[in-house]
Amino acid sequence: MACQENMFFIGLCISSVNFGLSSNDLFTTMPETMNAVSDTCVQLPCAFQIPDGHNISFSSARNVYGIWLKGKTDSNILFNSSNTGNSLGKITGNLSEKNCTTVFFNVTTSYTNKYYFRIDTNGQYRATDIEKSVTITVIDSPEQPNMTVLGDIKEGTPLSLNCFAVAPCPGHPPKLKWTLPTKSTPVNKLQENPDRTKSVLSTVTFIPSYLHNEKNITCTAVYPVGMSNKTAEHTRTLHVLFSPKNTSASISPAVPGSVGSCVNLTCSSTANPPVTNYTWFRISGGKTTQVASRRTYTLNVTVGDGGQYYCEARNDQGVEKSQEVKLPGQRNPEVWWIVGGTLVLVLLLIVIVFFGWRRKSKIPNGLERTVNPPETAPAREKPAEPVENLPEEIHYGEIDFSRQRPKKTQAAAQDRERDLGKESEYSEVKVTRGRSQDQEPLVNELYAQVNKTGAL
Repeated sequence: MACQENMFFIGLCISSVNFGLSSNDLFTTMPETMNAVSDTCVQLPCAFQIPDGHNISFSSARNVYGIWLKGKTDSNILFNSSNTGNSLGKITGNLSEKNCTTVFFNVTTSYTNKYYFRIDTNGQYRATDIEKSVTITVIDSPEQPNMTVLGDIKEGTPLSLNCFAVAPCPGHPPKLKWTLPTKSTPVNKLQENPDRTKSVLSTVTFIPSYLHNEKNITCTAVYPVGMSNKTAEHTRTLHVLFSPKNTSASISPAVPGSVGSCVNLTCSSTANPPVTNYTWFRISGGKTTQVASRRTYTLNVTVGDGGQYYCEARNDQGVEKSQEVKLPGQRNPEVWWIVGGTLVLVLLLIVIVFFGWRRKSKIPNGLERTVNPPETAPAREKPAEPVENLPEEIHYGEIDFSRQRPKKTQAAAQDRERDLGKESEYSEVKVTRGRSQDQEPLVNELYAQVNKTGAL
């Protein structure tokens, strides 16, 4: 029995050497886990409390040192603030004020482990909290930022989005950038989390439009690492609820056929949620009538189907009306046959009258003559003008009646005095160039009549 008591005493002494007095001699407050990016720093927020029974010893100590143990082994000390030449880290908190916050520089993946904190006052007071530890995980790439969870967003309602990125090294926090479907100015700030770790918060606010539906939003965290950067991003998709947009009506075929042909009127619209009801209306004679309640309205054209048509698209967000399209009025085919036959008959009659007039006005082949008798002589008919459009020459003959008059008598003298001033008369003879032998007797007769008149 005594031997067992000795063994227990030896174990207790060993425990006191490794971890100070006991777990009840020191109470630390620190996060349970922390993630750090390799080749950067990591800051461990830390605070501690001393039990009342040992508080006097701690307060009277001149020098207080902080020690971080890697695991529960005294020999595996990662950091000791009493070593002024230690470049692995630095206690930034005031140990006298029971603040043990520590920064480790240029951490690598080998730092990944569980760490415990110890207080040492050069023998006056020494304690380790073996009940509380922090697990540090060093990763090559930064962890993904956290973005606000997005649900259904209503068009026109202002939307604020938040993005969080951990800042394990507050001295070099990450920068947050947004990729948005619209312009917006983000607001960034470094904030402290409930476990006293740091993070960067970025907020953007904008008014979503139906054009933003199904568009991606990305938040990117840029971590400075030495002379370069390491990035991580998070992407979400917007789901915007909006009433029907771009509602339009169309007719197929564009030019409907005759009465009895099939015509499709189709209504198209974009909406979220999708359109639940399509309605067709017809405007005729200033009156609007609902004609169908479906997306595609099919009708066999009748005489009275002509008019203006439009459709309405509706969902639980609202309704939109399309532009009007025109369906031309149709005629009965029998009417078209009657109208067409009448037009053909009228056209045929016009053609017959036209050719009859042309035939009657046609000039026969022959000689055209024109005689200009004296004022007192009766007018004579002009000879017929040949049909051929050959160049014509006009020949004038001068007839001197004084050479052919008889010897002077008293009666002749009186006639001479009456015809005084009429020394000569002219006759215009129009002879067609290249006259034929059939025209020769006519010409001779004409000259004979002229000579006869001159003899008178």
